[in-house]
Amino acid sequence: MTPTVLTARALLLDMDGTLVNSDAVVERIWRRWAERHGLDGDEVMKVVHGRQGHASMAVLLPERPVEQNLADNAGMLAAETADMDGVVAIPGAPEFLAALRELPHALVTSADVALSMARMNAAGLPLPGIRITAESVGASKPDPEGFLKAAAELGVDPADCVVFEDSGAGITAGRAAGMRVVGVGPRASFHAPDVTVPDLTRVRPEPGPDGTVRLHIG
Repeated sequence: MTPTVLTARALLLDMDGTLVNSDAVVERIWRRWAERHGLDGDEVMKVVHGRQGHASMAVLLPERPVEQNLADNAGMLAAETADMDGVVAIPGAPEFLAALRELPHALVTSADVALSMARMNAAGLPLPGIRITAESVGASKPDPEGFLKAAAELGVDPADCVVFEDSGAGITAGRAAGMRVVGVGPRASFHAPDVTVPDLTRVRPEPGPDGTVRLHIG
């Protein structure tokens, strides 16, 4: 890949697929859900990455009442929070987060507080001080609300933020927020982020001379 340098004032980080590889547990739980509802597991997996569970259910079972999706999602979250088998850090994530320790950044995830804490801990990763979780927003990705809230909490203009995302829903949300997007991993390349990396070993953040963050990518 061609080396690229992006300059930002804050970095907004998705969790699953971006910092944490939780694909094994997501596959287990959502394929079981698909089987219970007579849906094709492969088609379900195309929808669920990046969204809150109830939002995925609304896409997959459009006739089902919202209340039923919310109740079902609560059970799914409990099952996911109890299952950390195979949850590991994305390559380069520990070093990436260590480099961001003194730089403006936030976690923006469709997971709730309990699940995000459990997965970050299972992967051995530190939680950013600013975290936008499922409880923080009224609308799931691909809605931009989470990214816009994180930018507001950091006091940074959306145009000065760079989003790190792996999923179509997350990349769409970042773009809708008016932010540049670095796609992480194989899923991201299908959704036209500004630049794509296989993992976080290819990203080196450093402080700029004027309070910015310089991202060396490639």
